[in-house]
Amino acid sequence: MTAFVSTPKTAREQSSIPEWLVKVCFALALANVALCPVAYFSSAWIYDSNGLGIPTDFINVWAAGRLVLDGAPAQAYDWDIQKQIELAKLGQDFVGYFAWHYPPPFLFVAALLAMLPYSVGYAGWVYVSMLPYLAVMRAVVGSNFGLLVALAIPTVIVNSFVGQNGFLTAALIGGTLYLIPVRPVLAGICLGLLTYKPQYGLLFPIVLIAAGHWRVFISAAVTAVVVALASAFAFGIESWLAFFHWMPRFSQAFLTEGKATWWKLQSIFSMVRYFGGSEPLGWAFQWVLTASVAVVLALMWRSRVPYTLKAAALAAGTLLTTPYLFMYDMMVLAIPIAFLMRMGLKSDFRPYELPALGAVIALIVCYMFTGIPTGLGATLIVGALILRRAGSWWRQEPAPRLVAAGA
Repeated sequence: MTAFVSTPKTAREQSSIPEWLVKVCFALALANVALCPVAYFSSAWIYDSNGLGIPTDFINVWAAGRLVLDGAPAQAYDWDIQKQIELAKLGQDFVGYFAWHYPPPFLFVAALLAMLPYSVGYAGWVYVSMLPYLAVMRAVVGSNFGLLVALAIPTVIVNSFVGQNGFLTAALIGGTLYLIPVRPVLAGICLGLLTYKPQYGLLFPIVLIAAGHWRVFISAAVTAVVVALASAFAFGIESWLAFFHWMPRFSQAFLTEGKATWWKLQSIFSMVRYFGGSEPLGWAFQWVLTASVAVVLALMWRSRVPYTLKAAALAAGTLLTTPYLFMYDMMVLAIPIAFLMRMGLKSDFRPYELPALGAVIALIVCYMFTGIPTGLGATLIVGALILRRAGSWWRQEPAPRLVAAGA
């Protein structure tokens, strides 16, 4: 099997990074890294000027962890009980709910964070979860420039500001894809841990079976089972029963009633609803896109397309196949961008690629300032760049099974 490894850059390869690109990425990275500390000391992050907690997504993690520590993990899924814990901690009311809807294994993380002072847990979760994301991005790009790319993506500040888990999701997806050709068992472990957000792992079994990566498949399955059993042992089977009991209400609220407001979601389903389309029409668009992406990826992973392109396509595809996609989840888009950067630095960027990636950045920034759901457009641009690189891959002879294509 041809290894997908990060080799030391030669002087020629290092000089292929345009100087202007380094400067732009550095400026964006500096802004992303500095904004949260500046906001904290300006009473705009974690606590407000009155010393009250600012309602953001992280409060549901802390509250769920608090209920675990209080011996009632199953109650984390009860929206009303969860909100009471959140109100008591923040010291102020807020509209709606920050509901806990993750599978029980993620309660391990929540309980750990709830042991810490609120501000320490909040900031610690953001910056500690950023570390594996940075490591994966550096590995995928193949040089330290990957660290700049990782920090330059505008979704960094979106994820950091609300204390969400986009860094972890991106790290697990990127780690899985980077490790498949060289460390299949470790790749499977990363994929198995991704079951804390199962909607982003749905395409993986399809491509793993299509390409014959059975060690990854089995390792992922074993990891998922072990983690599920560990959570059932730690938090009781009641936690799993509560998770499945409350999931229909969550789906009803967010995907039928639009309680999160459609502009916050970045899927084709939410785009249809945003422009006034009905729920059945939204699902029709979503299922057609999901099926199309699944078929394309299965065929691509059986082809002789370079592995780098297969990995980039799968990472982008995960964002197109779920209706439930917030902008912080689009941290995952950094992974296909990193694979594109790897290819561009190795064999030169095509004339349209960097301007197109600039458009991706602009679309995400547009969302941040206007609230217009531009995330789908950003994902489609990245997907188009990947397919353009792949060329007429569907006309090529299928790759031998059980053999990974070279990077």
